[in-house]
Amino acid sequence: MTHSAHHIAKLETFANEFVCFVKLTTDTGHVGWGQTSTYNADITATIFHRQVAPWALGADALDIDTLVNIIERREHKYPGSYRCRAVAGLDTAMWDLRGKLAQKPVVELLGGTAGPLRAYASSMKRDITPQDEAARLVRLRDEKGFDAFKWRVAAECGADVDEWPGRTEEVVPVVARALGDGIAKLVDANSGFSVKRAIEVGQLLQAEGISHFEEPCPYWHLEQSRQVTEALTLDVTGGEQDWDLSTWARMIEMRAVDIVQPDVMYMGGLSRTLQVAAMAAQAGLPCTPHSANLSLVTICTMHLLGAIPNAGKYLEFSIEGPDYYPWQENLFLGDPFAITDGKASIPAGPGWGVEVNPTWLQTASYQASEVKA
Repeated sequence: MTHSAHHIAKLETFANEFVCFVKLTTDTGHVGWGQTSTYNADITATIFHRQVAPWALGADALDIDTLVNIIERREHKYPGSYRCRAVAGLDTAMWDLRGKLAQKPVVELLGGTAGPLRAYASSMKRDITPQDEAARLVRLRDEKGFDAFKWRVAAECGADVDEWPGRTEEVVPVVARALGDGIAKLVDANSGFSVKRAIEVGQLLQAEGISHFEEPCPYWHLEQSRQVTEALTLDVTGGEQDWDLSTWARMIEMRAVDIVQPDVMYMGGLSRTLQVAAMAAQAGLPCTPHSANLSLVTICTMHLLGAIPNAGKYLEFSIEGPDYYPWQENLFLGDPFAITDGKASIPAGPGWGVEVNPTWLQTASYQASEVKA
């Protein structure tokens, strides 16, 4: 990309423990909004101002890939999740700026178009009985028109110890049968099983018509995931926790999973996620990103899925409300997360096409970094 006339003059963060929005202002007075990854976002905001902003201030505001690479090199002693979570705030603000300057939604910058996007209703709960889970998913099927659902098996990183004894064996048929035919069915084990147990559970899933088995084994053991993938006919999926591009290259090369699931925010933004999607496309693997809460991550994922050639079948769409995610309330003006006939809508406005709620910003902790005069 040729050098632009826009340079980063100021970076502001608005954070609480759960969410951190980033406001980027250029020396030409233009603005882009982004978000770091959720959770411990106040810690991430500190990292953003200490280790990301100093390298970004004064830099070309439109050359995203180059700037992200520079920060990775400058902060090479700090690889890992927090650096990526912080860089995501910069990357997503830069994409928003690019879209606003071009007067186009990000999806169009990527070669796609705004519009409806099939969503799967994603449950986050394990402390719910199989009967209650089935009832609420059936209700969403009937009220919102969802034709794809994901629910939880195993216990998170549970080493074969279930959330309570027998829950996995009960929740699979109870929910699958309640939802009935013509519905895509997905389950998520969140790294809960050994290879042997994952294969046994996978056979039960196949018998009950479930097509997607997410993160069956501890995600850091790629060879365990691969053994499960090779043993089963349904799609074994994973990658939400992974941020390291060399790990991604290995995961894809060894076919550890059938579908890759990068998280835009854990990855460090859209540009790095696009690299994963491209590696997967080259290997013939679909990309169905992880987007497990209704913050900017789901908006970014909509734009991504509307453009990449190997987009998976659907958008992950959290069904949890204030009882589970009180912090995701009132982040944006209007309702960018409306569901019609089981579909979300990729925002058509410039950039991400959403506006952060000014009332929310007033409640957040504020920090600023700017170019010294």
